Amino acid sequence: MTAPVPRPAGPFVPAGSVRIFDTTLRDGEQAPGAGLTAAEKLDVARQLARLKVDVIEAGFPAASPGDFEAVRRIAQETRGGIAVAALARCKDGDPQRAIEAIKAAERPHLHVFIATSDIHLKHKLRIDRETALAEAVRWVRFGREQLGRDAEIEFSAEDASRTDLGFLMQIYEAVVEAGASTVNIPDTVGYAIPSEFGALVRGVVDLVGDAATVSVHCHNDLGLATANTLAAVQAGARQVEVTINGLGERAGNASLEEVVMALRTRPTQFPDLASGIVTEQLTAASRLVSYLTGFAIQPNKAIVGGNAFAHESGIHQDGVIKNPLTYEIMTPQSVGLSGSQLTIGKLSGRRGLQGKLKELGYDLEGDALDEIYRQAVALADAKKEVTDADLHALVEQRSSEVPASVALVGWSVTSSYGGNATGSISLTVGGEDRSAEATGNGPVNALFVAVDDALQPVLGWHPILTEYEIKAVSAGEDAQGQVLVRCRRSSDEGPGALVVTGHGLSTNIIEASLEAYLVAVNKLHGAEINGVSVAFVSPRQGETLP
Repeated sequence: MTAPVPRPAGPFVPAGSVRIFDTTLRDGEQAPGAGLTAAEKLDVARQLARLKVDVIEAGFPAASPGDFEAVRRIAQETRGGIAVAALARCKDGDPQRAIEAIKAAERPHLHVFIATSDIHLKHKLRIDRETALAEAVRWVRFGREQLGRDAEIEFSAEDASRTDLGFLMQIYEAVVEAGASTVNIPDTVGYAIPSEFGALVRGVVDLVGDAATVSVHCHNDLGLATANTLAAVQAGARQVEVTINGLGERAGNASLEEVVMALRTRPTQFPDLASGIVTEQLTAASRLVSYLTGFAIQPNKAIVGGNAFAHESGIHQDGVIKNPLTYEIMTPQSVGLSGSQLTIGKLSGRRGLQGKLKELGYDLEGDALDEIYRQAVALADAKKEVTDADLHALVEQRSSEVPASVALVGWSVTSSYGGNATGSISLTVGGEDRSAEATGNGPVNALFVAVDDALQPVLGWHPILTEYEIKAVSAGEDAQGQVLVRCRRSSDEGPGALVVTGHGLSTNIIEASLEAYLVAVNKLHGAEINGVSVAFVSPRQGETLP
């Protein structure tokens, strides 16, 4: 006789609350080119904790040793009542690996899924409905038995919005009976529209009643992810799965900042419902994720875009001057934008800088504060004024630092009008001194070629530059330049090749470019030393996730 399954200790979502389940580090990171190191994922998790999300979905532990290690570290560190979730397929090996990664969490949250639409069952999994149902029940039951009644066990029916309704209801009913405390409704390919998605959610809410929390996970293929998510909340969903900046596969996911600010700004449409998000941390979270992934925020992006609180029309400007509420439905300060400027100079104090950083969404102290203070004062020597944008850039640059097995000793470059540039570079590679000189089409290219020539004999590869971007951090001829590069190893070819980002920051754009290039080199070298899947999340080829 089978032992009874422990019943969940829930409800896990308090009355009057909408649980914010952030999946930036899992679904968001699946955006091509958005791969993060384990250390970078930990930095994002710390910012999500300051934002006070309810759940951090930290990754997919079975995907690679690197993802496992990142999830494990985040689970060990995250406290303050924030749950740490790990994703697992309903497939032997996945749930065990996920449970191992999150077992140290203050609040472990196991998220298992299986595809349920006929098109996925036939063409991807090649199983029938009965097998899918049995596997879903098996692994939900396993998770509940392993983690006990106090843990959150979530089940997702991948491609729910294209699944036969009768079968969908059957599988949700079965997994709740097997111990699921949350049932998630993914609009995996962004197919639904708000009216039909709201009706679907209402049906699932009526089905499970108080036995489980209903969750939604909306993709943005038709530009409706936020709208569908809000329709779901109105229909009774009490968990929303979202990402910072709407980051995610293809067209992305529902945007955390949009959903949260809609709930806050339109209370009459969401009566007696609220999230616990510290909205003043939204801008800092948005900027950090954008910086580390290299995905720029479009200027007209709602809530966090550069133009979100900008007014050019004379009529609009006149109205805002007289009363901001004429054209602003929320204040810039409510999402973490500061209206004041603090000028940093040689005589500026640490306490004043710390206060300003806190206003910008960064809670730094100790060695971290000392480092930013030294950099800010040094920057004040190089330019007239250190702006909010400069401070954001300094903090972000610190987040992207990596161990340097390839270290810069010195460089020089000469160029003249109409001719090639010549660059000289001196490096240490694993303690070995290396130097090279090369010519190129401009000073940056000359130095990059010199780096390549210095590295190739030692490493057996050199970086291949796939993208180069430069932008001014602030206004003025003395502005800092921020450089982003994407690189792969010359020995790696094809769609599965690891591509990493590197960032550089300096008032000297050549120096910023070289810094970014060497950061990318060290990421690639670190991945090679440890095995790519240890240092980084490896590409998930041919895998569709909810």
